[in-house]
Amino acid sequence: MAPKVLVSDKLSETAVQIFRDRGIDVDFMPDLGKDKDRLAEIIGQYDGLAIRSATKVTAKLLEGADRLKVIGRAGIGVDNVDIPAASKKGVIVMNTPFGNSVTTAEHAIAMMFAVARQLPEASASTHAGKWEKNRFMGVELYNKTLGVIGAGNIGSIVCDRAQGLKMKVIAYDPFLSEDRARKMGVTKVDLDELLGRADFITLHVPLTDKTRNILSREALAKTRKGVRIVNCARGGLIDEEALADALKSGHVAGAALDVFAVEPATESPLFGLPNVVVTPHLGASTTEAQENVALQVAEQMSDYLLTGAVENALNMPSVTAEEAAVMGPWLALARNLGSFIGQMTDEPIRAINILYDGRVADMNLAALNQSVIAGVMAATNPDVNLVSAPVVAKERGIQIATTRQDKSGAFDGYIKVTMVTDDRERSVAGTVFSDGKPRFIQIKGINIDAEIGAHMLYTTNEDVPGIIGLLGMTMGKNGVNIANFTLGRSGVGQDAIALLYLDQPIDPKVVETLESTGMFQQVRPLQFDVA
Repeated sequence: MAPKVLVSDKLSETAVQIFRDRGIDVDFMPDLGKDKDRLAEIIGQYDGLAIRSATKVTAKLLEGADRLKVIGRAGIGVDNVDIPAASKKGVIVMNTPFGNSVTTAEHAIAMMFAVARQLPEASASTHAGKWEKNRFMGVELYNKTLGVIGAGNIGSIVCDRAQGLKMKVIAYDPFLSEDRARKMGVTKVDLDELLGRADFITLHVPLTDKTRNILSREALAKTRKGVRIVNCARGGLIDEEALADALKSGHVAGAALDVFAVEPATESPLFGLPNVVVTPHLGASTTEAQENVALQVAEQMSDYLLTGAVENALNMPSVTAEEAAVMGPWLALARNLGSFIGQMTDEPIRAINILYDGRVADMNLAALNQSVIAGVMAATNPDVNLVSAPVVAKERGIQIATTRQDKSGAFDGYIKVTMVTDDRERSVAGTVFSDGKPRFIQIKGINIDAEIGAHMLYTTNEDVPGIIGLLGMTMGKNGVNIANFTLGRSGVGQDAIALLYLDQPIDPKVVETLESTGMFQQVRPLQFDVA
């Protein structure tokens, strides 16, 4: 059955057609986002939800979204999506961070010009029939120092445009390397230095606990007198009351804001001040940007629903279509290694240690880690998936550690998963052979070569004669066909293991029969996802 997507906000017809052209069943209801009750009634029918800002994806809405796999936001901001609730539900949340980058950067530059030359107020005065040429004395941008807070995608474009205006650009960004700063032609500084040096300050960071009120009353007091401040990023980055006071006192010469702490902003301490330029969140409001983000979100959602490729996800590592094609067998192996550990463990897990060796160590380890964790968690919670598994693991206090190493043995690459509880450690390793089929290659330090099947039986015993016959005879008497039979031992007369690949699930009575012989230390039926 084709995946089904609901578009609940205004997207272009071209974007909607992308879904249809890719073979996805799509319902286009551009005003549904405003009707939360109706949306809640029908959300359970859909695999994907494409939105802009009108639709509010709350925890309550997600309760009924049992089929939902992906939410795509046509734009950058996802304030209208409860990401933690989506993650717990196992729903990927994507945005489109690049489709409106140029548009938002250009708006910031335009706002900088507007506040430097008092353009809105001068325009209103002239429209009123006045000719107050001497009233509006501005400043040049040429040779001024621009302080950019946040030099990521949009901030870096602003830096480039500002250099074209012959401004001196300094940047504060904890994630900006010195090498990257040199290539951008900007000077990397700490926040206090930026505040003290900049003639203009522009913000380009997301709103997080760390960035909220980054321009606080205390920070504004550190700015040089006469500074002009531009915010086209997110509301809440500036203490608006403190900024209003700084503007009234003359310490801040002007401000230009496209975003506010509360939106729609119908009132603000900044409204009515003569040296403030305000716009109603127009940063992404160009024809080109709206079309770009709509097309991008349609492509991203289609790729995920059809191929498993993940791009610009906010709660899961990205996996390109090319990576998904190459990594598919390794992702399946990672999940099944985790599933083996999860099914074999009855006590609380304290830590999961994952070793990547050889060629797999150069792959997308973040995605592989989530596959391992999903396999472990699904053993006790079948509803867990790649998105929700890390959330569940974190809630349980499980520590995840990753190690990578160069090729160290007979295999071009392998993955080893070690589970740690208060009482024991248990490990399992696997690889992918040239036929593309994942295999177990080591359990409890014992080397084996076992193809992974949907239904398997795992046993441990002392290495004594008769085990193979006992297993085969018991399966035969109970009508269970053995597709493959793998043995391994640590040494003559020492620990031994067996893995039976069966054609059907094994009846619990068969397990009881084997246990009753006294020949086995452990008899455990296992189920694996080999689709």
